[in-house]
Amino acid sequence: MTQRFGEAMRLMRTRDPQRREDGFHQLLPHAAEHLDELLEQFAQEQDDQGLRCWLLELIGAARSPAALPTLAAQLNSPDEALRAWAAVGLTKLDTPEARTLLWKARANGTIT
Repeated sequence: MTQRFGEAMRLMRTRDPQRREDGFHQLLPHAAEHLDELLEQFAQEQDDQGLRCWLLELIGAARSPAALPTLAAQLNSPDEALRAWAAVGLTKLDTPEARTLLWKARANGTIT
């Protein structure tokens, strides 16, 4: 884990809302550089729904085909916020596969 990523995750896990925001915004412009770490953290995080949403938002911001399986899986999440961030990430990815997944999810009423 890089120092930047570790520090940002530490901030995102604090109780101070401003520090949490600071950690998120430290990673946002570097999401693509830290995609593997983001995917790992997303898979491990089970307790903090807000953090899971931020991690998924960062995964989508990476705009990498490597994020497709995670984003696709979250389109079927029982959590509406995760479904929404998965849709945003797939929209940013804008590949034929991503567009097909979005079309199917809209047709099934999973997302709007």
